Amino acid sequence: KAAKVLQDLTDQKPVFSRAKYTIRSFSIKRNETIAVHATVRGAKAMELLKRGLKVKDNELRAKCFSEHGNFGFGVDEHIDLGIKFDPSTGIYGMDFYIVLSRPGIRVSSRKKGRAQIGKKHRVSKEQAMKWFREVIGGTVLQ
Repeated sequence: KAAKVLQDLTDQKPVFSRAKYTIRSFSIKRNETIAVHATVRGAKAMELLKRGLKVKDNELRAKCFSEHGNFGFGVDEHIDLGIKFDPSTGIYGMDFYIVLSRPGIRVSSRKKGRAQIGKKHRVSKEQAMKWFREVIGGTVLQ
């Protein structure tokens, strides 16, 4: 049911995540489907991000930003994003996680000709906060 919600939200097929190990205290078995996610890029990602931040009133706390320039936040109910309520699917919460990077980051992950990324080329926490204020028009709370 969560996959249908995510598919309606992103207009693309979501990917299912499976458990690596059995965790008896959480009643999770190995290879059991435990989550669903989708990677969204470009204009569609900006539109989805703005809808998610509208729920949060365009405000994020400083601890939502990581040292590597990424940030994330959660939404308690998916119907706040503008999707109509369907009694057969119910209400789901979801997490948004935004990864900021500069062109050329592939150098660190490709197979042939791999190299390290310099410190000045990486996105820092302060640069991510600045991008959030200027491009998104949000405020960062302390």
